[in-house]
Amino acid sequence: MNILILGAGGREHTLAWKLKQSPKLSKLFVAPGNAGTAAIATNLAIGVNDFEAIKNAVVSEKINMVIVGPEDPLVNGVHDFFLNDEILKIIPVIGPQKAAATLEGSKDFAKEFMMRHNIPTAAYQSFTSETLEKGYQFLETLKPPYVLKADGLAAGKGVLILKDLQEAKDELKEMLVGAKFGSASTTVVIEEFLDGIELSVFVLTDGKNYKVLPTAKDYKRIGEGDTGLNTGGMGAISPVPFANKEFMDKIHDNVILPTVEGLKKDNLPYKGFIFIGLIKVNNSPKVIEYNVRLGDPETEVVIPRIKNDLLEVFEAVANQTLDQIDLQLDERTATTVMAVSGGYPEAYEKGIEITGFDKIDDATVFHAGTTLKNNAVVTAGGRVLAVTAFGVDFKEALKKSYENMEKIQFDKMYYRKDLGFDL
Repeated sequence: MNILILGAGGREHTLAWKLKQSPKLSKLFVAPGNAGTAAIATNLAIGVNDFEAIKNAVVSEKINMVIVGPEDPLVNGVHDFFLNDEILKIIPVIGPQKAAATLEGSKDFAKEFMMRHNIPTAAYQSFTSETLEKGYQFLETLKPPYVLKADGLAAGKGVLILKDLQEAKDELKEMLVGAKFGSASTTVVIEEFLDGIELSVFVLTDGKNYKVLPTAKDYKRIGEGDTGLNTGGMGAISPVPFANKEFMDKIHDNVILPTVEGLKKDNLPYKGFIFIGLIKVNNSPKVIEYNVRLGDPETEVVIPRIKNDLLEVFEAVANQTLDQIDLQLDERTATTVMAVSGGYPEAYEKGIEITGFDKIDDATVFHAGTTLKNNAVVTAGGRVLAVTAFGVDFKEALKKSYENMEKIQFDKMYYRKDLGFDL
């Protein structure tokens, strides 16, 4: 089979690395890809939202399946584009249709979905610039800290958690009136703060059947001890040590099952990954958010733990025969540590040469923001690469991830050295 993966990050490199192991694979393409995918697949210089160019590539390269990495093309309807095209409609797309992708595209839509299907989540209200005064009044009814979420896609940075009431009011105005996150914050969801420990659960569904994939915990903030600005993720651990069988049963019965059944009841066709961001509050799970694709850097610990032929699994998703797959998982713990550009998540330089790949031992480097320049691998983003390793527990795995991270070098490179501190 000829496969095309859409995307350019660590998630897409990990998917490419795993699919490359399948005996069913003939040719692998990644659009636009990065320096890591270039080593194992053919990169195509096509943007993930350029649907016409994607169509041309699918036709010319005789692609048999498309796997969508990031949320943007899904929210913009890439799956629907395929279904509505006479030539493309026979090509399976792994990723939900546009209506279902609104679960990530709109926080308000996701909250209404949870309420409708009795899925536990924080109390909330939504506001626009017209209802700013009501937003102020709602904030006054809440206890700090205050949670403000831009309704639309804001590249993982549209959530603010503020301790001061006046600051929360000022930020609400800045989001709604000052368009702090552009069109993403024309509506803002304010919700009660949930105090607990977070984890992510990943589900793969074919629209009828589903498989629960490994749990993971990621670390969002740039600074050690979970301080400083939010990032796209500084590292991840899988499985989550505190997610024991009893807690996972609660997640399954109260969250996963009603989510999958809710998609069917609401007639939201879904073939792909459901990423459920959860928080454990008093030993009960509550949903923070839905994403309609795999997380990054969680992919870098979740996918390596799947022992099955991933292409076979995706074929089952396309054919709605996922119930026939016996999902096999590696019992060991996987950890990944993300190296970022100096200055990230604010301004940073690109084009800095990266060295040390040849020294890696008993670990895998997944490229996130890299590209090739004069045959050298250089930085091309804020989050540059992730180092994944296995161990009997998260401490042993992290030790290996860190030992290998020390072998990688680029100017102003930064990574958190305290992952797992809260476990």
